[in-house]
Amino acid sequence: MNSLIRVNKPKPQENQQERTLLKGVFSVRKGKSQLHKWAERQVILCGTCLIVASVKDSLTGKMHILPLVGGKVEEVKRRQHCLMFSSAGSQAQTYFVNFDTLADYQRWHRQASKVVSQTVSLVDLSCYSLEAVPEYLFYSQDITHLNLRHNFMSLQGPGGLLNLPRFSQLKSLNLCHNRLGVFPECVCEILTLTELNLSCNSLQTVPVQIGNLQSLQTLSLDGNHLSSLPEELGGLSQLNSLGLSFNNFCHIPDVLERLSAVDKLAMAGNRVESLELGSLAKMSHLKNIDLRLNGLRWVKSDNLEAVSQVTQLDLRDNCLDSLDLSSISNLETLHCQRNQMGTLTLSGFTLRMLHASSNRLTTVNIYPVPNQLTHMDLSQNLLDYLPDWVCDCRKIEMLDLTHNLLSELPSRLLNSLSLRKLLAGNNRLQRVPDLLDHIPLEALDLQHNKLAELPESLFYKALNLKYLNVSANALESIPPSSLSEESLSTLQELYLTGNSLNENCGALLVGHQNLRVLHIAYNQLLSFPASKLSKLEQLEELNLSGNKLKTIPSTVSSCKRLHTLIAHSNHITVFPEILSLPEIKLVDLSCNELTEIQLPDSLPATLQELDLTGNSSLMLEHKTLNLFSHITTLKLDQKSTMTAGDSLSASTPWNHGYSEMSGQRNKLCVSVLAVDRFGDSVEACYGIFDGDRNEEVPRLLQCTMGDVLCEELQHSSVDNVYMCNTFITSHRKLGMAGQKLGASALLCYIHHEPSDPGGIFSLTVANVGTCQAVLCRDGRPVALSKVYSLENCTEEMERVKLCKAIITEDNKVSGVTCCSRLLGCSYLSPWVLPKPWVHTEPLCSQDEFLILGNRALFERVSYQEAVCTVQTVRDPRAAAKKLCSLAQSYGCKDNIEAVVVSLNISEDSCTCEPPVPTAEPRGPPTAVVPVSVTPGPTDPATLSSSSGIVSEFNSETSASEVGSEAGSTASDEHPSSGPASRPERRCSLHPATTLCGIMVPGSAGAGTHPGLFQRQPSSATFSSNQSDNGLDSDDEAPLEGVISNGSKLEVEVDIHCCAFQLRSGAPDSPKDLDLEKRGSDYPNGKMRRQNSVVVSATNGCLLAVCGREIADLKKSPSTSSLFGKKLSNGSVVAPEDSHNLIEVALEAPKKKSGYFTAPAQQDPEDQLIVPPSLEQEVREQLRGQNTLVSVPPLPSIPPSLKDPNKPDLKWDTSCV
Repeated sequence: MNSLIRVNKPKPQENQQERTLLKGVFSVRKGKSQLHKWAERQVILCGTCLIVASVKDSLTGKMHILPLVGGKVEEVKRRQHCLMFSSAGSQAQTYFVNFDTLADYQRWHRQASKVVSQTVSLVDLSCYSLEAVPEYLFYSQDITHLNLRHNFMSLQGPGGLLNLPRFSQLKSLNLCHNRLGVFPECVCEILTLTELNLSCNSLQTVPVQIGNLQSLQTLSLDGNHLSSLPEELGGLSQLNSLGLSFNNFCHIPDVLERLSAVDKLAMAGNRVESLELGSLAKMSHLKNIDLRLNGLRWVKSDNLEAVSQVTQLDLRDNCLDSLDLSSISNLETLHCQRNQMGTLTLSGFTLRMLHASSNRLTTVNIYPVPNQLTHMDLSQNLLDYLPDWVCDCRKIEMLDLTHNLLSELPSRLLNSLSLRKLLAGNNRLQRVPDLLDHIPLEALDLQHNKLAELPESLFYKALNLKYLNVSANALESIPPSSLSEESLSTLQELYLTGNSLNENCGALLVGHQNLRVLHIAYNQLLSFPASKLSKLEQLEELNLSGNKLKTIPSTVSSCKRLHTLIAHSNHITVFPEILSLPEIKLVDLSCNELTEIQLPDSLPATLQELDLTGNSSLMLEHKTLNLFSHITTLKLDQKSTMTAGDSLSASTPWNHGYSEMSGQRNKLCVSVLAVDRFGDSVEACYGIFDGDRNEEVPRLLQCTMGDVLCEELQHSSVDNVYMCNTFITSHRKLGMAGQKLGASALLCYIHHEPSDPGGIFSLTVANVGTCQAVLCRDGRPVALSKVYSLENCTEEMERVKLCKAIITEDNKVSGVTCCSRLLGCSYLSPWVLPKPWVHTEPLCSQDEFLILGNRALFERVSYQEAVCTVQTVRDPRAAAKKLCSLAQSYGCKDNIEAVVVSLNISEDSCTCEPPVPTAEPRGPPTAVVPVSVTPGPTDPATLSSSSGIVSEFNSETSASEVGSEAGSTASDEHPSSGPASRPERRCSLHPATTLCGIMVPGSAGAGTHPGLFQRQPSSATFSSNQSDNGLDSDDEAPLEGVISNGSKLEVEVDIHCCAFQLRSGAPDSPKDLDLEKRGSDYPNGKMRRQNSVVVSATNGCLLAVCGREIADLKKSPSTSSLFGKKLSNGSVVAPEDSHNLIEVALEAPKKKSGYFTAPAQQDPEDQLIVPPSLEQEVREQLRGQNTLVSVPPLPSIPPSLKDPNKPDLKWDTSCV
């Protein structure tokens, strides 16, 4: 019976619970010596091992693992019900276990005896950082498969590789990724080997002793530095698989001519620049040739000899400018993507699959007609016509012609009796030929052409058509589904976005009764016929965005299977009747004219996301908000609390909007950071993060990267330095989450140059991965980022190849990621690095806006189309939503995110003079005065919305829930010196800053308090009756940061991840003085040094918080909820100092109640009264008593704030 064992483990894996045979708590003694004492311990018989815990009834301590295979289980006669367990080998260990009952004794004896008698043939010791093989394994002579990959095996020592020949039955040995440096010749003495893997070991040569392994069938030498092979290798007659990829071969080794059993030449990633087809003719046994990534420049045949044995040829990612393979007469599959070919000539006798995308092909010559051809990909070339032989192919099923220069499609092609999938988007087609007879076509993509109409017979001739995409054309109508009232249409997905269709097309859609997905966004629809919509009973996804609809018909309630309704950017005034649908999941009615919502008594449990932002007149009652409390993501506008003066003083020359769509994914793996007012001057910070298939890393970066940038700006003013440090520090701070998970990241920082604070603005962009930034300058796109994918970046491909990474056929590093630079994925170092591309671009008055997007967006929407799209939409939020909707309609199924930043840079808009620079470093000061802005008495009791002031509500897993556990991730390093802070500007455009808060992204809108640093998303949610700490919300005392208008409404405040800042000293304006007064006037004259929430409105953001320096916040019980673990009763457990803050965030439980409250208030008893005359003395005493904890200075209180009747000053001692 074969079994798999793993050793040297600190504790059992979770899957070992399934392999647990027996367990219990018994008296245990280690060793045969009587000096050892008996102790109660947890004992487990798991798989082939006996596991003894070091702590009673616990598996958290050190686990002692005793391998039993080949060992002994004996009865101890001196003690009743006692067994002795011993492992095999000279270093055998022994454990005595005394059982309580005879039944236990017999059960353990019987089961352990079976384990001892087992024979182990397969041993997996990979990824354990081993330097030697465990000694006891050498006593098991039945091992046939030994996996030692990803270790640090050495040659010498008791368990070194020199001892491997002791395994007399070993057949398979895996030593890849062990940094050996030299080929271990001792392996050549294991004559029983049939499989040997020595990949990625920096091997320079292969010894001649390899010829001893006559039984060897598979030899993997990929990822080394080999340039030649010994002739003795040719004597291995049974060798049928030889891996030589990613080495340094300049030509095909001659020894392969003698290896007659090898049928595949695996030499991707070498240095073969030329291929002589005549040399392949000599190797008649080679059928599959893989020469990817070789820098191949030419392939030629000096003679007319046919190469008949090769059936599969892979020449992807080379430097070929032409290719003639007509001499390979039996070629079945050819991959030649991403070359520079202008012409391609092939033999068509046996050709079945041709992949030739991303070249410069103007023609393709294949003779004779390839009657066996089924799949052909000629996308992204320069074809302006289709060769005649394409229409003659009898078995063609899939044809991809996207991104060419075609002006017409042959009628014979569309009427083919075999074609099932035709992709001809992004061409210059002006018409589609008529269909002559019924055809088997199932999928037709004609997007981004110049079509004004479709064939009248399209739907009733193509009865098998299930997918049709004609987005981005000039259609004014669509053909009918049939000639009669009865339709046989099987159409399931129809994309009509970006045409000129009107409401008359609704009647023509009725016949498609199997329609599941309908995208008809950005047309000219004034209405949608109610009677027609009710006929689409199978509809699951409906997108009506960007039209002129004033209402959605009530008959939408007939679409019982509808789960997604997207209708943003219309003129809808009445909330549609969709909340009664049993399967509704997502509703997007943003950027409309809603005024009220009529809701049923209960909402469907399936509703996960509701977006109502951008409805400036919408008034929501608290009853409505309570009904919305269970929704995972609720997006609402937040009412502005700022005055006209605040808006004027806080104006910035930019505002932003953003949009995120999950597509067909079950989770959203992208996130956005948007800060319209960043730092202590008129600056901004925007970022996007794309985790591909993981949501953890993007959310952590969203919560923390603004902090890290703020911290790094204190240490350096050089763009390349502070941006690189920001990315590398953020990468390090990911902790365990960043070991195997990663994310693309893009960060944009708008600022003045330090050398010229009164000069022009500059935009510094840094990115890793595939997130991209595009600046619109004079109506033209200017790319600011660099795409770090292996397919798009030649120098990165060469770097990864030099590091000897294994690049799979889909151009992914080790089959994991297509990116060569990411934040996270530490285990792929040095192939995947966190070092970003950094570029600084001076801004000018010709710069209109900035677009940030992830890979999924720009794969479907070109830079030029993105710029043209945003130019037609004034509102940045609506523009971002349009970009995402277009990408979805163009066929994107992945997560999409877009940020649009509208710029209004004027060279003469600033009239202030920069003040004299101070020596105080940029960043959070040591003492702060809390500021609190509360709603005025005229505020209505209902939560209204205002355009451009947005809050995202996420009751299941919010960003603040993650970030409040994470705390600050600013760099742990404390440099001895740093540059002075940037000079502070004083004008209406550059006001004096007062605080630094956190902001959620939204769209353009009213300004906010100057200097407000905000972050997305602020997870504000609404409660029903109970709060997370078990208190009734009506009975709770008013908490700062909780909006309460007499109803049961609570707003969760995002209070984390920012190096919070306040100017110390006296305020500079009456406005500032008034704010400070309100922030310091507490009952009994006590000044509470605690986080105060600022509820304000700025560019689509609402919630912010100010506080003291992060280093002090970590030590304060009143704010420890920012950095510790929240318990169910609202208290906080502070993590250990060495504990990674990001790991704490990962362990944070998800909130299920829909909201949670603001941080617990501080106990008044924890305050100390200090007379002003003793302030200096107390400072010195506190500083001397605790040298390990930084003590913030006492707050400097302006004389105007001191009450002569209350001379004593109270402050919080929790940070001491």
